[in-house]
Amino acid sequence: MRMRKKKNLEERLSLCDNLFYMETSERDYRMTNEEKTYIDTKEFFGNDNPVYLEIGCGKGGFAKELAEENPDVNVLAVEKTANVLITACEQGKDIKNLHFMLGGAEYLKKFIKDGSIDRIYLNFSCPFPKKAYAAHRLTNPRFLEIYKDILKEGAEIHQKTDNMHFFEYSVESFASCGFALKNVSLDLHNSGFEGNIMTEYEAQFTALGKPIYRLEAYIK
Repeated sequence: MRMRKKKNLEERLSLCDNLFYMETSERDYRMTNEEKTYIDTKEFFGNDNPVYLEIGCGKGGFAKELAEENPDVNVLAVEKTANVLITACEQGKDIKNLHFMLGGAEYLKKFIKDGSIDRIYLNFSCPFPKKAYAAHRLTNPRFLEIYKDILKEGAEIHQKTDNMHFFEYSVESFASCGFALKNVSLDLHNSGFEGNIMTEYEAQFTALGKPIYRLEAYIK
């Protein structure tokens, strides 16, 4: 079921000074990414602390808690659906080290400099189960190549999902793109892992008894 458009959405978005619009003129992301409009993260956040990027932040619960628990880290949370992101922007408006970007992940290289991101989080991304839509999965090689460029040397990608088939696909994609894996868990909440921040979806799936799959990927 499609979410009903929130009341006064455009006006509410205009009042969010923690929001950056990833404006694009070309539908082909490869052509768009050739013309750079880099964000100055030092100016954006007012410091040069490490930058963690969450792609597909939804209503922003994870990003908000991550920023609050790590005041010496800047959190940049990306979401392509304005109707969802407005909740995150409004709830995170008073958190100085948390900002948001509205737009699709395929356009990240237009706005983020190569070698500038210290960590990427992929939390419960849409699995796009049909093979015909595999290119839309956020762990498809076309996205992983973008991440490889914007990540700093030695930086990591942390992924969580409740979908076993998507997780298996992701493991294969990471391997094919030259990533190594560590801290792989097939049942996160029974693994003894410490420091986990729960997302909204994660809380729902865990309450239903579904296992949570998690990994950390890095360039060999």
